[in-house]
Amino acid sequence: MSNVTSKDGSKISYSKIGTGDALIFVDGAMCYRELGPVKAMAEAVADKFTVFTFDRRGRGASGNTLPYSLEREIEDLDALIKEAGGSAYLCGFSSGAALSLEAARSGLSVKKLALYEPPFIVDDSRTPVPNDFISGLNALLAKDDRGQVVKRFLKLVGMPSLMVPFMPLMPGWSKLKGTAHTIPYDLGFMSDLQCGTPLPRERWSSVKIPTTVFVGGKSPEWMKNAMRQLAEVLPSAELRTLIGQTHMVKPKAFGPALKDALLREAAVGKAAGVTI
Repeated sequence: MSNVTSKDGSKISYSKIGTGDALIFVDGAMCYRELGPVKAMAEAVADKFTVFTFDRRGRGASGNTLPYSLEREIEDLDALIKEAGGSAYLCGFSSGAALSLEAARSGLSVKKLALYEPPFIVDDSRTPVPNDFISGLNALLAKDDRGQVVKRFLKLVGMPSLMVPFMPLMPGWSKLKGTAHTIPYDLGFMSDLQCGTPLPRERWSSVKIPTTVFVGGKSPEWMKNAMRQLAEVLPSAELRTLIGQTHMVKPKAFGPALKDALLREAAVGKAAGVTI
């Protein structure tokens, strides 16, 4: 485990394994190196890349200079990219994919992007995130009711209501509560992309690097619609569907697809979707 110092002085903790060009994994909501998929994902591709996994600010061993802003998270990624040699591939999961896309838009030195299901809501196939949802979470955090914050978020992302009350009995509950304050961070920088309207075509017009948008073959229709639209609005992107996968993609399925997407010599164009 090592650290880099972000522009605001926050220490960002990271690990790396493997050999090859630098690849940085960017976690989704609540996840970090000790809670979530990236450790297994890194092992699945470490034969081809030097893989950096890190704790996003406010999680795990990383710092969290306040107030939070998306710009500070992008500065964290910039510090990691510089530590990795000055340029890197980026692969983001869920809200981490949305963050990776914004980092590329800001001009960071990103070679290629891989985006796994950033949770955009682009039509009426899913209920948008309520306008008062984030403020409700912040009110609970002000009362230090972190458990309720996590439960509300789990319901929002689709966990069956009957399961949510039993979550405090599950291993890892204390770690989930430990990241509760970061849930409004992720929801905040995606708020205009989860309201049921089409993606803004010009928002990412400057992101001309080759990009692969991944979606699970068993993911819900609203997610497939969003990923199809995202691949259409990005200047140099393709859509890849992973048969049998959901939002909780398995490393054995994702690893080979990711290696293929990042290591292909041919430029990614506006090809029709690929199913693998």
